[in-house]
Amino acid sequence: MVRSLWSAASGMIAQQTNLDTISNNLANVNTTGYKTDVAEFKSLLYQTMQTKTTTANGQNKPVGAQVGLGVRNSSINTTFTQGNMLESTSTSAFGIEGKGFFAVRGEDGQTYYTRNGNFLWATDNGNITLTTTAGLPVLDSNGNKISFNSSQYITSSITITGDGEICYPDATNNAQSLGIRIGLYQFQNPSGLEKMDSSLYAVSAASGQAMNEATTAGLTKSKVNQGYLEGSNVQVVDEMVNMIVAQRAYEMNSKAIQATDEMMSQANNLRR
Repeated sequence: MVRSLWSAASGMIAQQTNLDTISNNLANVNTTGYKTDVAEFKSLLYQTMQTKTTTANGQNKPVGAQVGLGVRNSSINTTFTQGNMLESTSTSAFGIEGKGFFAVRGEDGQTYYTRNGNFLWATDNGNITLTTTAGLPVLDSNGNKISFNSSQYITSSITITGDGEICYPDATNNAQSLGIRIGLYQFQNPSGLEKMDSSLYAVSAASGQAMNEATTAGLTKSKVNQGYLEGSNVQVVDEMVNMIVAQRAYEMNSKAIQATDEMMSQANNLRR
């Protein structure tokens, strides 16, 4: 009966983590570029109650008896499916179709990656720089900040092609390339990226190094849509169903603890 207490308690802890994950998904249903997290579980050790043996009649019993000792969370994986394209009135809003990520330079000087293309043109010492809403500079395909002389360009006239090429109209109002391309990067295992705040991801050993779409052969190129943002891929109905299942599993484990407590109470009262 003590085993049942600990097994049920491990189930409650696991379902609490599951509910935390679901709640975070629902909280970010309107976060640009957010990707759904899924909690995964694994069973714990098994205790052998009876090994393979024979019955009293000498017949073989090929299967022993084992009792499981509970469950725990093995990982929380991110699902990188494509989110819906949502129209934006901003000319510096960019939505990615495909497997690519934008690259930004963090305050610590390290490079981070994001699917959130809600960018801004910010002034910086006489230049205009493409940044995130938090002020982090967006990087081009060469790993440099995207920056122009503010006296030569009007930000509302800057356009972006599908492959991320930055263009500006000439005297005849025809868009001409400025020789700068927004950096797009892919990973062999995006689920292995380390999640940071502000919809940023950091490279890890599990994700592999970033592959530049502009220089890496064999990659399926992503498409950049100016005037659109990629919405989160959270499916609210699925998350609500998962929440109900998690609540019921949590309730059943609490009932198991209650039943074990009542059985132990009955055993303690036998001496009376």
